[in-house]
Amino acid sequence: MNDTIKVVLVDDHALLRNGLASLVNNLGYTVQYECNNGKQLIDKIDKNNLPDIILMDINMPEMDGFDTTLWLKKNMPLVYVIALSMYDDEISIIRMIKCGARGYILKDTDPKELRLAIESVMAKGFYYSDLVSGKLVRSIQDDDDDDEESTNRKLAVNLNERHIEFLKLAATEMTYKEIAEKMHVSPRTVDGYRDELFEKLDVKSRVGLVLFAIKNGIIHLH
Repeated sequence: MNDTIKVVLVDDHALLRNGLASLVNNLGYTVQYECNNGKQLIDKIDKNNLPDIILMDINMPEMDGFDTTLWLKKNMPLVYVIALSMYDDEISIIRMIKCGARGYILKDTDPKELRLAIESVMAKGFYYSDLVSGKLVRSIQDDDDDDEESTNRKLAVNLNERHIEFLKLAATEMTYKEIAEKMHVSPRTVDGYRDELFEKLDVKSRVGLVLFAIKNGIIHLH
């Protein structure tokens, strides 16, 4: 099955891109073509021969990964995007998720994780490594799971107004300190909200909070 998966690479660093192309090929997938930025991808992509997966760099000239992923979500929704980054930056991950990315991996990731990410996105629609709990990822992957969806909705209903407000702000690019200022509370109080929600919702990161909020309609993707 692997050799039928077509992968496109979008990254402005030629050396890294070439290395990634070799890795993808060695894993048994097919590199359909490579692009330097989002604009080049849009010019090159063929709606009659779409790739299955696009490995998308975030920071690129002319058209970055955020705008390109959003364009794909609106115009080529059958193409899955896995975001690539040099840094484990929660804000970037959240923004890429909101733009439509189905997964997120670091550029120096182990080849086994790259394979797992590609296979997971193709089979289940999402891959977020250990950034969120398996239970939450499964609930996002399967919208027909009435029992788990019902459980999540009950959890959302049981959250107080301050928790809901915090969740909405956590889905922005604001720092925790800026969120505290916006909510007119101390940074320590915001840390408390975060830790309470980590425990209540069984998530491990800010990304997990945002995915829960998306799943339960607390915030909406546009």
